[in-house]
Amino acid sequence: MLRSGIPLGKLFGISIRLHISWFIIFALLTWGLSVEYFPQEHPDWTSAQYVILSIITSLLFFSSILLHELAHSIVAQRAGLPIDSIVLFILGGVSQMTDEPKDAGTEFRVAIAGPLTSIAISFFSFVIFLASYNRIEPIAAVTFLLAVINIGLALFNLIPGFPLDGGRVLRSIVWWQTHNVRRATKVASTIGKGVSFLFIVFGIVMVFSEYWINGVWMIIVGWFLHNAATGSYQQLALKIAIEGHKAEEVMHQGYIAMSPDITIEELVNNYILTTGRRCFPVIQDGHLIGLVTMRNVSSVPRDVWANTTVNTAMTPLGKFKVVKPDDDLFNVMQLMITEDIDQIPVVSDGLVVGVVIRDDIMNFVETRAKLGM
Repeated sequence: MLRSGIPLGKLFGISIRLHISWFIIFALLTWGLSVEYFPQEHPDWTSAQYVILSIITSLLFFSSILLHELAHSIVAQRAGLPIDSIVLFILGGVSQMTDEPKDAGTEFRVAIAGPLTSIAISFFSFVIFLASYNRIEPIAAVTFLLAVINIGLALFNLIPGFPLDGGRVLRSIVWWQTHNVRRATKVASTIGKGVSFLFIVFGIVMVFSEYWINGVWMIIVGWFLHNAATGSYQQLALKIAIEGHKAEEVMHQGYIAMSPDITIEELVNNYILTTGRRCFPVIQDGHLIGLVTMRNVSSVPRDVWANTTVNTAMTPLGKFKVVKPDDDLFNVMQLMITEDIDQIPVVSDGLVVGVVIRDDIMNFVETRAKLGM
């Protein structure tokens, strides 16, 4: 869901992205402030002031969320945890960590950094509010709202339900006490799902009252938290199941290589339809030069398949990911999830030695579980 977005640049070496859903919440927040909140609180302002200050408040609010996530990311980076990006989306922001903390102390420091940053922003906003109160009314109004929003953001994130920051703090404490990260994650995820159900139930109650818009929003938040709590535990369970295993243990050595000179029509009729496979390495003189997938085929108009070669439609080497036979299997799985791909070539010394398929990793895990391994 949040793997793509509009790139805004980098801060501290971390890519900042804006998910398309962000524009929805930005518009709703700005509209609510300009039409309801500011007119009620400051009826003597002009329409232009309502709109301008609403836009400024919304931008400052999302800047606060960005600082919240940056705090998580910077602490994680200093602990040696790679950060792929920070994505701002309809429910706020999320730091895309490509690995989990290695110990309870690191987990605690990374988790608590965000809420502490929000509390600090709230404090400084309130100081500015006090300094401008009865002097510069627009600044006082915006900073007061920013102080309230950030303290609310901190308190919300400190709810002890995984994957909220409070849930991660809880997991770190259970992890420290039990020395068992899987048990700690299970406890935090279970509480997280309980919290998500409370949000959903509370939202349903609100839907059947006069606050139906807020109720729908609560249901969406609850649904998101439930999925995130479930997914976080499943990811950890997957990591534990395949930790220490290599790509070569699950790769297909009997892959079907394509010549760059065959046509798309031949590829579809002789290979895709007959084998059911959706991804083929393109080999020339024994070396990998590209990859042709269903996505590549779909980009070529049907009426020119007979005259279009695989070489023209394929994704050339250098524009897609490959792995080595001894690469960690969990890292391979993470790469496939991040890049949203189902198959990835395994290359050694420039030669394709196999293909890893995402479903085969899951079958590998399932088979080991059935065998009690």
